[in-house]
Amino acid sequence: MWELTALLLLVPSSGQAATLEKPILSLHPPWTTIFKGERVTLRCDGYHPLLLELRPISTLWYLGHLLLPSHKKSIEVQTPGVYRCQTRGAPVSDPIHLSVSNDWLILQVPYAAVFEGEPLVMRCRGWYDKVVYKLHYYHDGQPVRYFHSSANYTVPQARASDSGRYQCSGTMRIPVESAPMFSAKVAVTVQEARHAAAVRLLQVQSRRAPLRLGRRVHSPRARRRGAGIALVRGCYHHSQRPETQPLAAASGARFSPGRGVHHRPGPTGRGFGAR
Repeated sequence: MWELTALLLLVPSSGQAATLEKPILSLHPPWTTIFKGERVTLRCDGYHPLLLELRPISTLWYLGHLLLPSHKKSIEVQTPGVYRCQTRGAPVSDPIHLSVSNDWLILQVPYAAVFEGEPLVMRCRGWYDKVVYKLHYYHDGQPVRYFHSSANYTVPQARASDSGRYQCSGTMRIPVESAPMFSAKVAVTVQEARHAAAVRLLQVQSRRAPLRLGRRVHSPRARRRGAGIALVRGCYHHSQRPETQPLAAASGARFSPGRGVHHRPGPTGRGFGAR
């Protein structure tokens, strides 16, 4: 009996599997470009069933279309490419693109999406953390910030106009000061703020929904049929005056004590709509 129970726990129900969200793939340190020979850690956070199982929970790792041999929750990598992960019963995660460079200078930007109003941080790194002097940051070919030596460039509150291609330049003492060197250009996209996207979604949904609390409105279909629809709490229906008014003033009205969508008859005398 115990073995049967354990076997049932191995397989999530179809309803549970259908509602699982894709796992969150994160990168530590959070930079998408590294020097050759360096390693970073990828971590996959997703759904994990109960511990009463006959085998450990597997996490699948993908490099491009190649399935990696590890099944741990986190792995160390140094190979460039597009990484994804997947936990049992869930969809595949969003990708992280890792780049590996042999240049003396690299511009590092965060792997996670940057939204409007959030800080945008990037750093210019010399080969294996050598100090960079006379450091310039560029946005779409135009200089935007100068530092005497190594420092991060931060936009405190990013805007859509901060999207574009960034680059940095500077000198290094190897052992004497070198000529100015330039990093490769990196594309950065600042996405619309989360709350703004949510408000726009609500506006789209409100245009589709015909109901408004406390006032009479008409859906396109009901308007063609001649039905007036009101969304009220404890409402009544009167053939002469369908608008909401105090109950005492509605003599002859039929009262419904609960929430619901109530209507008056159309031209044919039949009612349209339902709860």
